[in-house]
Amino acid sequence: MRPLRLPFPKTNPVNFDEYCQQKAAPPGSSTYYALRQAPAASQPLLTALFALRREFEETVKETSDPAIGRTKLAWWQNELAALASGSPSHPVSKALAAYLPDVKADYPMLQALLAGFEMDLDQARYLDYPNLRRYVQGVGGTFASLVARATAKDAAQASNWSAALGEALLLAQFVVETGNDARHGRIYIPIDEMQRFNVTAADLINRKYSDAFTELMRFETKRARDALQTALGAVPAGERRSQRTLVAQAALALALLDEIERDGYHVLHQRIALTPIRKLWIAWRAK
Repeated sequence: MRPLRLPFPKTNPVNFDEYCQQKAAPPGSSTYYALRQAPAASQPLLTALFALRREFEETVKETSDPAIGRTKLAWWQNELAALASGSPSHPVSKALAAYLPDVKADYPMLQALLAGFEMDLDQARYLDYPNLRRYVQGVGGTFASLVARATAKDAAQASNWSAALGEALLLAQFVVETGNDARHGRIYIPIDEMQRFNVTAADLINRKYSDAFTELMRFETKRARDALQTALGAVPAGERRSQRTLVAQAALALALLDEIERDGYHVLHQRIALTPIRKLWIAWRAK
């Protein structure tokens, strides 16, 4: 049996900070500008968390063979256990070992995040919104809770308000990535909602624009926008400064949804994005 290759390029030695930065937040990306709003002392840990999320996302979404995806997820499950026991081997988990104040306390949430992404290997369509929300909670809510706990004044209470913000950010991502996800065989718009607006999976895959598609996207965009605004309003006043990264992400997501709306929801053939200077300005102003 051939040994499983490590899911990262081997360099000698691996600079885990540099690796995490390149994986999570290349210059000009929204994540890059959002992370820069965090206190300098917190940025290495937050960057490592975003890099871990990207590793999990690539494992399930950029692997055409589900069997290979499951093998890689199993590797990550073992790597998380190694992280918890103090013997990580991957650059991202080495960074987390260096910066997480209490690895064992966060281990269950790291496992939950991995389990959330594993759902992508089990299903590519969701019957209704309650069914989709299991995925949204497992991926979006769990990740935002990890990020919030890393810098919150009251880490024990962080999940109470941050999970909803993470879910809202993922709903916005679904709108942005509608076309790209469909081309890769995944549709995060519930089946019953597509039927209500008379839009088919083939319409998304074949980049078919129509009045029906516009109305569907208007509905999906409104849900994401409303969720973001509600979640932002629930961030405690005493935590908003400590949560500049999540708050900046939400501000960037709201601006991007507005841009998509102005463009007529033409998200099937392109990925609409903000310019780097707009990202910088929006992230800097977010409070």
